[in-house]
Amino acid sequence: MNISILVFGSDSFLSTLPIQISDTTAFNLEVIADINQAISHIQIAPPDIILVQGSLNDSMKLCSWLKEQTQLSWIYSIFLEDRPQKLATKSKHGWEWELQMTASVLNQGADAYIWHIPEEKTAQALGDVTANHCLILAHLAVGLRQAKKYRDLIQKNDLLSAIALADSLTELNNRRALEWDLPRQIQKARTHGTPLSLIILDVDYFKKVNDTYGHLVGDRLLQLLCNRVRHNLRSQDTAFRYGGEEFVVILANTTGDEALLVADRLNRVVSEQPFAINSKLTIDITISLGAASLHPDDDDKGLSLLHRADQCLYHAKAAGRNQAIGWDTLSHYSHLQAVSS
Repeated sequence: MNISILVFGSDSFLSTLPIQISDTTAFNLEVIADINQAISHIQIAPPDIILVQGSLNDSMKLCSWLKEQTQLSWIYSIFLEDRPQKLATKSKHGWEWELQMTASVLNQGADAYIWHIPEEKTAQALGDVTANHCLILAHLAVGLRQAKKYRDLIQKNDLLSAIALADSLTELNNRRALEWDLPRQIQKARTHGTPLSLIILDVDYFKKVNDTYGHLVGDRLLQLLCNRVRHNLRSQDTAFRYGGEEFVVILANTTGDEALLVADRLNRVVSEQPFAINSKLTIDITISLGAASLHPDDDDKGLSLLHRADQCLYHAKAAGRNQAIGWDTLSHYSHLQAVSS
């Protein structure tokens, strides 16, 4: 695990910490003494542990801010009390006052509160410093365990999300993933002023394959088809299994004319070479495709965009299958029909 520690304190304060911390080969260590810089660093590159120098201005303010950031609640903050007046009061009033101070600091946002004993040259003081360093390292270990649990949880959640958004047969993204990603792609295209297009494709006469060879062969055919389609897409294209033998491809930064070229290419790579199911069986298939591009008045979820692409797919099948039709072509054809009638 790549461990990162932020010391909110001065360089001289760093020198009073255990050598295991100040040895930067063991950790990714950052030392920052300004609260605005510290907050910016935490937001950009959240550390696993924050060591807070109590005598630094805004030390308690940083702990309180961190407590309010629910998305950063896993970061373990250790408040090291090095304020001379607090240390002197502790010596004078004893345990009751120390416990009250500990409770106060923890309530304000710190995860741990440690009295940071100043280094002195007496044998007793050296023993106290050694014990103090052991306590700091023990809390450091607690913070690292917490960070590891958090990272493991994130990894498991990412895995579960990937499973939930993937089609188990074809290993493409599934319909749920499409419903999540298409609005994001639309928002991105509109924000950056770039075109966005979409293709819906369907396997022609796929039911006949299942009826003739069985569903296992049909499933294998879909797997081979998806592999071929995936390998003939561009890096910015994203394919989804929409349902059954129907698939959707989102084409980022792609005009309607360019989308139709992509659809024509996919049509050719599918129809021109049979699919080898096994050593004894090959199957020829064709696909029909409909392509449409994003319009300014399309809804944010992409339902109208999907509808236009689906209409193009319907007309591709009605016109004899094994072809791609784009919305611009369909609109032009419909206009000519209206004029001729």
